[in-house]
Amino acid sequence: MAQGRGSAAQGLALGLLLVCLLVGADVAAAATYNVDWSFGADSWSKGKNFRAGDVLVFSYDPSVHNVVAVDAGGYSGCRESGTKYTSGNDRITLGRGTSYFICSFSGHCGAGMKMAVTAS
Repeated sequence: MAQGRGSAAQGLALGLLLVCLLVGADVAAAATYNVDWSFGADSWSKGKNFRAGDVLVFSYDPSVHNVVAVDAGGYSGCRESGTKYTSGNDRITLGRGTSYFICSFSGHCGAGMKMAVTAS
């Protein structure tokens, strides 16, 4: 009987190890991208395959730019409608789906300083 308990404990330990490895593999797969946060920024994201958990790093001069996470309407209409980042070195972790970012300084979004990123 004791031998049966040991086998069950070993099976449980092996199962927990497998779960930890799978969770760790997903976290390890997250990538960090340095965003070219400038006019025409939307072209930077084209052709890249983003995953939920990936990190975008926006580096810019905060005296002349910012990053605002907006919804689809804020993106298409260049309206500030979400969280504003102003550090000049902002790290934003992507969730699943499409994330939209604009610069809310006057005229910047309309001149192309905006970006949509889709993460699977």
